[in-house]
Amino acid sequence: MTTERMKMIVLWSQYVLFVLGLSALGYCAVVTCAASYFQIRAQQLLKATPEGSSHSSSSRPIALSLHAPLRVGSGMALVGRVDIPRVELSAMVAEGTTSRVLHVAVGHVEGTAMPWQSGNVTLVAHRDTFFRRLGEVSPGDIIHVTIPGTEYFYRVTFTGVVNPNETWVLQPATGDMLTLITCYPFHFVGSAPKRFVVRARRLAIDFE
Repeated sequence: MTTERMKMIVLWSQYVLFVLGLSALGYCAVVTCAASYFQIRAQQLLKATPEGSSHSSSSRPIALSLHAPLRVGSGMALVGRVDIPRVELSAMVAEGTTSRVLHVAVGHVEGTAMPWQSGNVTLVAHRDTFFRRLGEVSPGDIIHVTIPGTEYFYRVTFTGVVNPNETWVLQPATGDMLTLITCYPFHFVGSAPKRFVVRARRLAIDFE
């Protein structure tokens, strides 16, 4: 292979890598902007909901339809907001765990209890976005879950690492429980092999 040909291959390789790098940055920018827009719009929607217009004592689900021109989709059902003040974690929660939902919000696992229902309310999010600080949570920390017109408080009772096949974390629970799940290790490159779990029990100081 001649020197000129080698130079040409190196030059084109640089161009290709440059374009791929720009594409990756562009994708990250789009996803970040979509997530920020959803979080802001959802927060506005939650604040704008009149007090007392939320759930009843029945199991009828509440879902605020968020019709926003998001690149990842629209019409997602807004559940509320989760806050862990001590670690400065705050994020809006949407129904479902599809990639479309998890790109812009914390996802509520379908089939698990809703915040106003007795059972195991299960929320999931990516370790490098909304749950990046979940590993800093400790037993005793207080978690707030806000839905339109109501705020629930939970005290953390357990944090730990489990295998992906340990589905007990999703199973119905006696009483009022909250389970938060993300991938682990937090700084693992690629598909993380474990799951980090936070479990909390609801306190009897809900406000409606």
